[in-house]
Amino acid sequence: MCRNSEADMSIEWLQIVELGAIFGAGFLAGSINVIVGAGTLVSFPILVFLGLPPLTATIANTIGIVPGSISGVVAYRRELHAHVKTIRFLLPASILGGITGASLLLHFSADVFTAVIPWLIGFGTLLVIAGPSIKKHVGAHTSGGISAGFRQLPFPSRTTFIVSVCGALLLGMYGGYFSAAQGILLIALLGITSTLQMQELNAIKNLTVAAVNLIAASVFIIISPELISWPTVALIALGSALGGYIGGRYARRLRPSVFRAFVVIVGITTVIVMTIG
Repeated sequence: MCRNSEADMSIEWLQIVELGAIFGAGFLAGSINVIVGAGTLVSFPILVFLGLPPLTATIANTIGIVPGSISGVVAYRRELHAHVKTIRFLLPASILGGITGASLLLHFSADVFTAVIPWLIGFGTLLVIAGPSIKKHVGAHTSGGISAGFRQLPFPSRTTFIVSVCGALLLGMYGGYFSAAQGILLIALLGITSTLQMQELNAIKNLTVAAVNLIAASVFIIISPELISWPTVALIALGSALGGYIGGRYARRLRPSVFRAFVVIVGITTVIVMTIG
């Protein structure tokens, strides 16, 4: 009887640790997404390590980080209000891309998705490593302030406007399929094609990523609800909401280098483990 009681207590403690790890994964993803834009590289490997199938982990992660993404949008509402006209063009393109990407994910088999994951994580990790260089490159292109541009938008020409909208569409597809580092890519794109400042870029990044996550989550819920682990989603959602709030509140104060280093370590480790395994 005593041994059975001890075994039951061990199982209970293990379950508590797992629940805490899932909540922590959501918290890290929510905070990192607002500051760096690559939180999925942290939360996804944790979910897989805890035993969730890769496809289930991705879907749970996508749905769960929506509250954190919304927290980031709220934190940057002032910058977003100043660029409503720009958002009217970029947001629909991102949403359409998100629907397409999420649909593609559901139409591929789990085996195909598992084979693609290391490449996606590796690519996302490289983007995180290149983050400082991308930001410097963006800063060099945005130091001139905001100009009227094409139709009083922050684009110097019709060509840069079209490239920005098409890029938002493609990045929305990528985000709907696997959202890691989507935000960094968008910042890099708009930093080259627009005259937006860094905080404005981050604000638009937070909004478009939140929209893509929300749309992709809706697609998953409607089309494949049987693939959703709702307890996991709930814990990630609670963690990401708190992380997004804290990350958004201190985004202008905190240095993202510590977060970036942690993401890179986890990303590289995950690629190695999944490739060898």
